[in-house]
Parts: sequence; C-alpha cells; structure tokens
Amino acid sequence: MATDKNRRMRRIFIPLAIMIAVLVLWALLNGRDRTPGYELSLRITPPEQPVLRVGFAKVDITPIVSDTWTDANGDARFDKSEGDRWEDVNKNGRFDAVWMAGFQNKKPAQGVHDPLWARCMVIDDGRSRVALVALDIIGLGHNEVVKIRERIAASTGITYAIITSTHVHEGPDTIGLWGENYFFSGVNPEYMETVRQSTVQAIETAAANLRPALLRLATDSVGAAPMLADTRPPLVFDKSLHIIQAIDAQADTTLGTLLCWGNHPETLWSGNLLISSDFPHYWREYVEKGIYKGDSLIAKGLGGTAVFFTGAIGGLMTTHPDIAITDPVSGQTFTKGSFEKIDAQGKQLALLTFRALDSAARIPENTVRSAGIALRAQTFTIPLDNKLYKLAVALGVLDRGYSGWNQMRTEAAYLQIGDAIGLLCVPGEIYPEIVDGGIESPQGQDFTLSPQEIPPLRSMMQGRQRIVLGLANDEIGYIMPKSQWDADAPYTYDYQKAPYGEINSTGPEAGPIVHKALMKVINK
Repeated sequence: MATDKNRRMRRIFIPLAIMIAVLVLWALLNGRDRTPGYELSLRITPPEQPVLRVGFAKVDITPIVSDTWTDANGDARFDKSEGDRWEDVNKNGRFDAVWMAGFQNKKPAQGVHDPLWARCMVIDDGRSRVALVALDIIGLGHNEVVKIRERIAASTGITYAIITSTHVHEGPDTIGLWGENYFFSGVNPEYMETVRQSTVQAIETAAANLRPALLRLATDSVGAAPMLADTRPPLVFDKSLHIIQAIDAQADTTLGTLLCWGNHPETLWSGNLLISSDFPHYWREYVEKGIYKGDSLIAKGLGGTAVFFTGAIGGLMTTHPDIAITDPVSGQTFTKGSFEKIDAQGKQLALLTFRALDSAARIPENTVRSAGIALRAQTFTIPLDNKLYKLAVALGVLDRGYSGWNQMRTEAAYLQIGDAIGLLCVPGEIYPEIVDGGIESPQGQDFTLSPQEIPPLRSMMQGRQRIVLGLANDEIGYIMPKSQWDADAPYTYDYQKAPYGEINSTGPEAGPIVHKALMKVINK
C-alpha cells in the first residue's frame, strides 16, 4: 500500500516539480540583461572656436494595418470592410493585429489616419556631433536605445545619440503592456526592427544634411496653458512651448525646428482606433507648410523639418476631453477627442510658434551664431519595486530584463549648447514639480518625510533656453516625488483610492534616484 501511495505521489509531484523548474528557468531567461556589461560615462567639451552646423531628416515608421487577417491555412477569417470583428476570428487562426498602446489593452488598430515618424536633428560644433531623435511611439526601453546606437555607422561621426519617444497614445505597442491581454506582449518584433532601422537611417541622413547654421530661440509661456490639465495635485505645469529654429547661415532658409511641450499626445483619447501621432502631427505640418483657409494663406510656414519632443508630462499632463479647443480659422470649438480637435490644437500651437519666433527675431541675443557642445551622460541603476512590472518581466511581456538583482539600467544626460541652450534628458515621465519646484508632503503620504528631490532641476540648468526632454533614452514610467508617493490608505488629497501614477512607476525610489543622477550630469 505504501509503495502504491509513493508511486501516486511521484506521479503528481515529479511533473509538478518539472513544471515549476521550467517556469523558474523561463522567468530567469526573461529577466536576463539584454545589454550585459553596458556602461556609459561620457563627457564632451566644446572646441575653442566652434563652427555650428545642423542637419535634419525624417523617416516614416508607420506600421502596416491590414484590412484582413488569415488563419493558419492562409484562408481569410476577418474582413473589416464586411463588418467583421477581430474578436470573431477563429481561435486557431492568426490575428496579426497592430496593438495600440496607451489607455487599455485589447485595442487593435483599424487603420491609419496619419503617418508616424522617426525625426532627427543633428548638431555639430566642429569637434562633436550629437543626434536628437524623436520617435512617434509610446516609449522605448534603454536596451533598445543601445541596440540602435550600436548600428550607427562610424562614418556618420555621431559622438552621442539621444533617442526619445513622443509618448503618443495612438501608435503601436513598443513596450509590451498593451497586447490582447495582460499576459502577452503587444510588441511586434518585425515592427521593432523597422523602428531600429528607420531610426539609424534618420540619424545618418540628418548627419549627411549638415549645413552651417544659426539657432533662433523662442518661448511661449502662457499661450498653450489653457490646453493643458494637471490631473493630480499639486497643480504644477511644464506649460511653456520651447522652440529652436535652425536657419541655414548661407541660404537664410529654415533647416528645421525643434518643438517641445510637456503634454501627453493623447488628445484623441481612448476611443480612437486609427494610427496617428495625435496633435504633434498637425503642429509639425502647420509649422512646416503654413496654415490655410481654403486657398487663402493665414500664416506662412517655416519650411524644413519640424521635430516634436515631449517635456515633463508626469502627473498627468494632458488635454483632457473636458478641455475645449477652438479652431482659430473656422471658429468651431471641440471638446471630446476627435481629429477635428487635434487639427484645431495643431493650428493653435503653430500660431503660437510663429508669434514667439517673430518676437524673438527682434532681439539679437535670441540668435545663436556660434556655440560649442558640452555634454555629460551617465548610466545608473534603479530598483524595480513594482510587483506587476516584475511579473511582466518574468512572463516576457516587458522585454528588457535586469542589469542586477531587481535593478534596471537606465541613463541620464545633459546637453549644453554654448551658454544659450541647456537640454536635460530624463529617462521617463517626470513630475513637473521635480523640474520646476512645488513638491509637497501631503497628509496621507506613505513615507513621512519632507521633499527629497530638491533643488528643482531647471533651476540648476544653464542657458536662456532650458529644455527638459522626457522619455529620453528610456521609458521607466512615472518619476514622482517620494514624499507624494501614495499607494496605501489613507490617501492624500482626499482621494478615495490609490492615484494612477504609482501603478506605472518602478517604485517610490525612482524620484530621488533619478533626481540625483540628473543633478550629477548637470553639475559635472
């Protein structure tokens, strides 16, 4: 009897032990370092007599969204034109969806409204050459940034590449969190390869397009504020539009324009199922080509290539559906998310851009004619305390792994162009109060402490134009002040449940650690 019982136990526990061992090995494999041994500690100094050159390029990275999908035998199982729904596809078939990132899972794209881009600005001072790239995607992990850098040809002369994401919520999943369900990644490996190749192509083309240049600096600190909401106290905004126009020093034409604003590109909101770069699409188009009413020119475009970068968007900086946007040409007002609304928003932002540049042109100090490049960049590690993110790494939903035990490698950088421009590269969605001040220690905080992330980062930067580039070289999620961390009851500011930001953060140590790393590259 005992022998039979032992045999039954073995039949149960041996397969169970094997299954557990396989799962553990699978989790360890998924948690492996994707760029083992990678470490960056870079310092660039300017030449004594810099000669400024700038180049721009853009490469289409729009995913292909098919009207039909096929099963394993190649037979059509789904046809949008006939009203079929993707949920009705045979479970044994193949559904090659483009899973849209942002808001919620289970959102297959139903078409393309406007193209997504890899847009690049390369700056050269005669000694160093830095690329600034903005990708119309939700985000890119640091390991992907390293892969792209490794592919840049040495012949381009690129000293350092800053690769950012606009964080658009109307594009494909490039992180992994927005697939058909929480347990499967929404990332398409073939599309990711397209993004890598296109990013390299944009960098190399921009480097080949270098021209002697002047930089005109402009800022609008109030005009865009009515289009922006902070959904979590304290109400602190990165509301300014930061603009840099690169002008051909010989031809006196616009090579391109850098545009930066701290707002989530999600004005279309959660119901949209068409691929789009949201309001940056129209803002860039109108800056480049001008604004028309029918055949009548309302505002002349600058020409060249416009590149949009997102700023300090943690908290959550957004154009909420409750915010009304009025089209400055037609006079129509739009509230709920629609393409008409982002068109109107693009027109407003373009007009603010033109006015700011016109004002700046009248002040000689706003035109930079000779400037050298100084840059500090440093990798560092941050603990992953978020249990859901840990599970996502173990399942392979998040394809980035660990650089050490529960540690993720990321990167901080600070770029200074002469004494006029400072650009701080933040590896995620930083709360504006860390950048501009106003951190609080509200009642109900999980950690009884005073503000840790001080002084404000922008106050330590140099230059007349101090720009924060969000999601630069990584997307680690929300970076919030530790004194405002609020995952457990009682909740701050009379919330009835835990606020949203903590769900999409690596953990409460992100704020202090990232602040310290950014201060280090600023002060070096």
